[in-house]
Amino acid sequence: MLQARKLALTQKRSFILPTAITALGSLMFNENNRLASKMERGELHYDDPNKALNKSNQTMLEYKYWKRLEPEYPGHVPLYNFEKVLMFVGSAIGSYFHPERNENIVALGESTAIRPVLRRLQRQMLLDPVGRQILKERPRITSTSLDLDYLRSLPDTSIGKTYINWLDREGVSPDTRVPVRYIDDEELAYIFQRYRECHDFYHAITGLPIIIEGEIAVKVLEFMNMGIPMPGLGALFAPLRLKPSQKERLYNIYYPWAIRSGLNSKPLINVYWENILEKDINELRREVGIEQPPDLRNLRKEYFAKLKAAKKI
Repeated sequence: MLQARKLALTQKRSFILPTAITALGSLMFNENNRLASKMERGELHYDDPNKALNKSNQTMLEYKYWKRLEPEYPGHVPLYNFEKVLMFVGSAIGSYFHPERNENIVALGESTAIRPVLRRLQRQMLLDPVGRQILKERPRITSTSLDLDYLRSLPDTSIGKTYINWLDREGVSPDTRVPVRYIDDEELAYIFQRYRECHDFYHAITGLPIIIEGEIAVKVLEFMNMGIPMPGLGALFAPLRLKPSQKERLYNIYYPWAIRSGLNSKPLINVYWENILEKDINELRREVGIEQPPDLRNLRKEYFAKLKAAKKI
C-alpha cells in the first residue's frame, strides 16, 4: 500500500514538472511572437534603464555644479570669474618670468581687460565720428587687409611707408596678433582686438623698436592714453628685471615722454589707420599730439660705445 502511494506521488511530480516547463515555454514563445510582431510594425522602442539616471546626473553636473555658458561670437570661450582670476595669476607670473612667450602676454591682456575700461573706450568711440565708423565697419589689420607692396611704394614720409619700414626693420608681421577669445561681449572683444592690432602703428609713429625698453615705453603711452590695465602692469613690473642703464633711460627719458604724450594726445583708439596711410607722418603727429621720442637704438649705441671706450682706458 505504501509503495503504491509513493509511486503515484512520483508519477504526479513527473507530470507537474514537464507541464510547468511546457507552460513557461509557451508563454515565452508567445511573448517572443508578440515582440517580433511589434518590432515588425515599428512599435518596439528600446528604453535604456540607465538613461534617466545618466540624464539626472548630467543635469546635476551642468546646472548645480558646472554649466559652460554659450559663446557670444565665433571663437569665444566664456569663463567663470574664478577662471579669469586663475588665468590672471598664471599669466602674470608667466609674463614676469617669461615675457618672450606671447601666450602669457595675450592671456594677461584679456584677463585684465575689465568691462568698465572697455565700456569707457566704447563710449569714446561712439562719441567720435571716426570711432563710430570703426565700430560700424570693424576693419582688421592683417597682411591680407593691407596691401604691403603698395605701402612700400608710398613716399618715405607717409604713414604707410613708415609703418612698412618699421615692420621690415623689426622683422614682424601684422598677422602676429591672435584673435580675442576670453572677453564676453562681442563689441568689447572687437575693441580690444582693435587695440591689439593697432599696437604696431604706435611703434611705427614713435619709432620705438620692439626691444624691452621700447615695448615698455609704448605700453606706458597706451596706458596713459587708453587706460587699459595690462600696459600699466607691464610698465610697473617689467623694469624690475632691467639693467641699471636700461632703467636710467626709461625713467629719465621714455617714461616722462610716454606720460606726457599719452595724456596730451587724442584717443588713439579713434585713429582709422587704414584710411590715412598716404598721410604725412609728421602731420599726423601734430594732429594727434604725439611727440617723437629720442631714437632708442642710437642711445643704446652711444651707451655701449662709451662703455667700450672706458674699458680701453
